[in-house]
Amino acid sequence: MPRPVWSGAISFGLVTIPIKVLPATENHSISFHQYHLEDMSRVRTRKICDLDGKQLTNAEIGKGFEVSKDTIVAVTDAELDEMPLPTAKAIEIAGFVPYESIDPIRIGEGYYLQADGQVANKPYTLLRKALERNSKAAVAKFAWHGRERLGLLRVQDDVILLHAMKWDDEVRDPEELAPKAMDLDEEEIDRAILLIDSMTTDGIADQEWATDRYTEALEQIIRAKAGGKKPPEAKEEEAPEGQVLDLMAALQESVQKARSARGESGKEGKDGKDGKDATVHEMPKKRTAAKKATKKAAAKTTTTAAAKKTAAAKKSSEATKSSTAKKTADKKTADKKTTARRPRRTA
Repeated sequence: MPRPVWSGAISFGLVTIPIKVLPATENHSISFHQYHLEDMSRVRTRKICDLDGKQLTNAEIGKGFEVSKDTIVAVTDAELDEMPLPTAKAIEIAGFVPYESIDPIRIGEGYYLQADGQVANKPYTLLRKALERNSKAAVAKFAWHGRERLGLLRVQDDVILLHAMKWDDEVRDPEELAPKAMDLDEEEIDRAILLIDSMTTDGIADQEWATDRYTEALEQIIRAKAGGKKPPEAKEEEAPEGQVLDLMAALQESVQKARSARGESGKEGKDGKDGKDATVHEMPKKRTAAKKATKKAAAKTTTTAAAKKTAAAKKSSEATKSSTAKKTADKKTADKKTTARRPRRTA
């Protein structure tokens, strides 16, 4: 557990919560010393007095402000601790805001706030639960390291976390850095969004890229040289086949590489999405030819059947007409015979 860097209290309205401030992060970077190249002797920084040339210790050194060239005002640590400032010994909550409304560029180092003593447990838990339930962050003011600061209080894993924040005038205006207006094709924007989607993960933890490779490589060099061995050489990366100059081609290639890295097919459907959602299957040519031949044969069979049916109907119609004509002729003959036999009327 790290040592506390500050002790005080959280001022929450009329509620006071004694706390200790502990660093929330730690530095794993490798530190170097300075050495004289000729004989490899240590080069040290010493604090020397300008008047008598004497080397001083930290206990002999104090703070001062140069009012003019010949006038320096000394300020002691005790005077700094006893300043008439409400935030000198307290983290004073000024208000509450949605956490999403805070510009991340203003958020600095993080510190864990630990309840200081049994009496602080209940109000500490009360503030934590209140922050959790309304999804708010507390904006506070506090003073340490020789200045008053703006702070942000939020909850993480049942612990209240304090972030030092930048004041408004400490954040530079980026307007002059923005590029001039550019005309972009909607398809280019959609492709960029598709690339973002293909590279999206659930979080930073346990990701292959969330590793400090620089420190690992530096440790390998130090171990090798300490053992009298030659430092490992960097692997030569394969040169790209050709430089991609077209923006759309670069985006397309990036999407395919990102999907391949995640074990996905990398193919896309007509709608620009993953091929799993919209895949176009091409039928084999032989099967297509057979299908066409089947359709042709079926059409021919249908035509033949229709022709036979028409012929049969025509033959039936002709037979009917012939039968009707025969009956008519027979009737006329019979009528003629009957007429011939009828006796003539005489006067």
